[in-house]
Amino acid sequence: MRVKVLSRNPDDYLRETKRDIYKVPRNFDPALHPFEAPREYIRTLNAVKLDKVFAKPFLGSLDGHVEGISVLCKHPKSLSITGSGSFDGEIRLWNLAQRKCIRQVQAHDGYVRGIAFTQDGQRFISIGDDKTLKTWNAEAPGYGEKDFPINTIISKTLLNGISYNNKSGQFATCGEICQLWEESRNEPIRSFQWGADSAYHIAFNLVEPHLLVICANDRSITFYDTREVGPVRKMVLAMRSNQVAWNPMEAFIYTLANEDYNLYTFDTRKMAVAVTKHKGHISAVISVDYAPTGLEFVSGSYDRTLRIFQANKSFSREIYHTKRMQRITNVLWSLDNKYILSASDEMNIRLWKARASEKLGILLPREKANFKYQEALKKKFEAFPQIGSISKYRHVPKYLHRAAEQHRQMFLKEKRKEANRRAHSKPGSVPYVSERKEPIVEENS
Repeated sequence: MRVKVLSRNPDDYLRETKRDIYKVPRNFDPALHPFEAPREYIRTLNAVKLDKVFAKPFLGSLDGHVEGISVLCKHPKSLSITGSGSFDGEIRLWNLAQRKCIRQVQAHDGYVRGIAFTQDGQRFISIGDDKTLKTWNAEAPGYGEKDFPINTIISKTLLNGISYNNKSGQFATCGEICQLWEESRNEPIRSFQWGADSAYHIAFNLVEPHLLVICANDRSITFYDTREVGPVRKMVLAMRSNQVAWNPMEAFIYTLANEDYNLYTFDTRKMAVAVTKHKGHISAVISVDYAPTGLEFVSGSYDRTLRIFQANKSFSREIYHTKRMQRITNVLWSLDNKYILSASDEMNIRLWKARASEKLGILLPREKANFKYQEALKKKFEAFPQIGSISKYRHVPKYLHRAAEQHRQMFLKEKRKEANRRAHSKPGSVPYVSERKEPIVEENS
């Protein structure tokens, strides 16, 4: 008589050591798991709820300035070092890991308008309201040594902004005119100008080192190529743009922080229409900075909040605020894509997590796999109403909530008025203007 006996390999279910986890056989046949989708939905619901429970983005503040902070600057080589300049002319270098000041110098008389580290990070260049351009050592002087700048250049014109090109070693300043400099020379090697109004912000393209953009007081955005004689293109918006940020991964994408409470992302290949209009702030947007991945950016506003936007979305995914934080003057996204720095006019620099519920420190492989699985589930079920309402909810101060509702009603009122005017006018006499095309007033090339 033949007897059949069930048998299996012990390697499939036994542990090599007592610290190993048990091996659980899995059969992924959907016919055997009819409740897989409901089970994953519950897991997603728990994941988005836990994100709210563990959402603690604020990490700490850096105190020491005695006046409001006007500018922030990232170090090109070190993730833990950043520079700040204040309204009284003082410049400080900070060690973020230790959260202490490692360098302090009284650099200018009046505002510090800009700080830029050199390519190797050993020096930094500062400009101020005293029309001077100074180069400093990043390391503090030794005991008993006096702290003097390496080089001082007195400019003939007012200086409002500076940007360093890490690929060519040159830097550019803006003010009454745009000037291109080299560290080895005390005179500018090139000068650019288009119009009579002064400029207050300048930024080199992070991918194309010869391209730079300038924000001017006449509401214009001007593009210059350092290889050309004159400007390349100019566009005029309905309201002034306070700062511009280039996408570090796509050379043709840039984002403007505008006075009309919005941010606009443009493509240099077609600047007649904004790619995306980013809404949500209730006051003028002062500063903007991209994440090193180019997928997100952070903005700071006079409404005392930080907002994190996805590059292709109109509304923010995060809103950061504290009770004591006042008007934001500058924001930075760290080069490791983990932290955000914000400077405000109440003399503090605040350090935030880029993802509010992210766990800091060393993660075990099982934790990494679990977080990756949760992100995949949230992306799969993001269109479900309950998941969306929990993940998009943000607790904001009462003044912010009321002002946002007021702005929404004003926007709807203008849209109704425009629709009524179009409906009761001669066909074609009141054309429809896209919301993304509204800020563009003029474009020249």
